[in-house]
Formats: sequence, C-alpha cells, structure tokens
Amino acid sequence: MTYQALAIDLDGTLLIGEELPEANRTAVAAASAAGLHIIIATARWRQMAERVAKSIGINAPIIACSGAQVYMPDSGKDIFDHRVPEELAAQLYEICNSHRCIVSVTGDEHTLLKLDGERSRFLMHKEVQEVKQLSVDQIRRPRIATVQGSSVVELIRDTLKDSHQNQINIYDSIGPAGHIVLTITNKQANKGAALKVVCRQQSIDPFSVIAFGDAENDIAMFNVAGASVAMGNASDEIKAVATTTTAANTENGVALTINRLLETGGLV
Repeated sequence: MTYQALAIDLDGTLLIGEELPEANRTAVAAASAAGLHIIIATARWRQMAERVAKSIGINAPIIACSGAQVYMPDSGKDIFDHRVPEELAAQLYEICNSHRCIVSVTGDEHTLLKLDGERSRFLMHKEVQEVKQLSVDQIRRPRIATVQGSSVVELIRDTLKDSHQNQINIYDSIGPAGHIVLTITNKQANKGAALKVVCRQQSIDPFSVIAFGDAENDIAMFNVAGASVAMGNASDEIKAVATTTTAANTENGVALTINRLLETGGLV
C-alpha cells in the first residue's frame, strides 16, 4: 500500500502533556518532507493545533474540536463546521454553573474556561478566557464542550445523553494531563466525517491515510482511514479496532511508527 497522508491526534498521541517531544517533531517534519500530507486531528481548539503545526514547520489542515471543525490554514477558512444546538448548550451551561467543575467551551475565536478556583496554563493563550459563569450570550452554539468533575459528569450523562442522543455526541476523551474528560459535540461532528472532508478537499484517497490516536473519539477516524495506529497508552477497546499498536506517547510511539514507515514503507 502506498500511503499519502498521516492524520495525527495530539493529546496522548503526538504530545506528552503540553510538550511536543523532539523525536516526534523530527519524524513528522521528515514525513512531510518525504511528500506525505500531514493532518492534525484533535479535540483541542484550532489555535492550539496551529501552534503545534507551526512548531513542526508545516502548514497542515486541522481537524479541531473533536471533528466539529475542519480549518484550512491556506485559505483561513472552515470547510466543515458543526455546533451544539443553542437549547442544549443552555441546559449544559445551567448544569455546569450550578456545580463545581472544570469546563471548557469553544466557539469561533475564543475558548471559555470555568475553573472554580483552579488555575490553568491555558490562560496564557490569548484565545482562552476565564469566566465565573457560562452563558449563551458568550458562546451561543459551541463547537465543543469538555467537562471534568465526577458528580457533574454523571448528571450531564443522565440529563442529556439519552434524551438528546440524536442531536449530540457525549463520550470520554483523554485530556492533556491524562485524565478522562467528558466531551460534547454536535451529532454530525466526529473525526471520521471530518477526515473524509479533508481528503476530498485535498484529493487524497482515505484508504491511503494512516490515522494515529489513543481515545474513543479517534475510532471514527480509524474507521475511515486505510490504516490506523493505536498508542500503547490507549485502552484495549481502541487497540482492538486499530490496524496496529505502537509504543506509548511517553515513549515516542508516533516517531517510531513514522520512522519505520519511511524506512520500509510499511507499519510493521
């Protein structure tokens, strides 16, 4: 199989916490130089993914907000954009405002953080704003919301998941600190659908894509790509649906696989 592109998740995959290991940086840059298209596919907001791409020296299409947005840096435009309905966002905000929790909500140019006394390193970024309460006046229809806090997470599941399962996705993802984070997006927003849009726009055969990931939201991308690589730190569920498994993100698993691919043309 001749591969054309690599679709790479960030948290728990390319990154260790907030850091991009030099081995991964070098390997991704080498893959790009060898003619492989690089696609970043993350649950994070677009601006954060752009900084990672810039640090590697690439101008990559970005699947952001767990597949709710596809942003093309060449044009500065979105080619895929799905939002949580306003009425559901209002219910979510009401629940989160009434309980102690850590919440992030991403709209167009800003991500709001409700921290309840916690501090976050994300506040160093200009697109991130701390708020005491969430309101639809701030972000009416978010692309993605993430919630941490065991009691409020269960309440959100009980209140929203079953009654609105045709409108939104509610699933677990892995945050930068390795913690489970409840993630909420529009029902049509997933990394698989977003990857199809990128491939169509870039004239790439989806079956020529290798997808790298470690969490539940990467499965849809694995199902679209011709080959998939689960990180060693992924759950058994993720490993079971992947083509192959590499080392953990803390052991430069992405770099190991890319280097093998460049040397041999295969994954094993």
